Amino acid sequence: MSESRTTADFWFDPMCPWAWMTSRWMLEVEKVRPVDVRWKVMSLAVLNEDKLDELPEQYRELLTAAWGPVRVVTAAKELHGDEYVGKLYTALGTRFHNNGEGATKEAIVAALEEVGLPASLAEYADRDEYDTQLRASHKEGIDKVGQDVGTPVIAVPGPDGDEVAFFGPVVTPTPRGESAARLWDGTLLVASTPGFYEIKRTRTAAPSFE
Repeated sequence: MSESRTTADFWFDPMCPWAWMTSRWMLEVEKVRPVDVRWKVMSLAVLNEDKLDELPEQYRELLTAAWGPVRVVTAAKELHGDEYVGKLYTALGTRFHNNGEGATKEAIVAALEEVGLPASLAEYADRDEYDTQLRASHKEGIDKVGQDVGTPVIAVPGPDGDEVAFFGPVVTPTPRGESAARLWDGTLLVASTPGFYEIKRTRTAAPSFE
């Protein structure tokens, strides 16, 4: 008898290094558990657009820059299909985070070409044509967890098949192999506990891009 498969929804902003770490864990989980990830966008710029006056100038500049990559991913989805979302995220994130190239136009064009998408999609970084769809995807994720979180958001099966969503897990370095499997099993365990909301401690390490 074939093992039943589980679907996990994963919301990310390509600019977020912590979401990147967690997303690499989910790719590892797909190798060691019968799990399929559905990749969805959320936006740090949208999340914080009503709080800009309260934020340091450096972070406001980061949020302004964050519009571009997530707009490009959204345009790729709308024009070429869902199957490109995860592929393009990997190509972008590898350049932004692992390679340290930053969210430059050159990095975005290279990522698009790597996954077989037209370089012209990079023009959508400065266009709001698909912002309605971007905001709808963002809202879908945030509505599941509330406004006082960030990215990533992950939704997994909970009690009686209901979907349960969390911010995180926030982890570094990316768990591999059996370590990835144990963290996944633990995520399903807490999701199955009625009334469970949060486990947290202060981060003492930066993301480790191996």
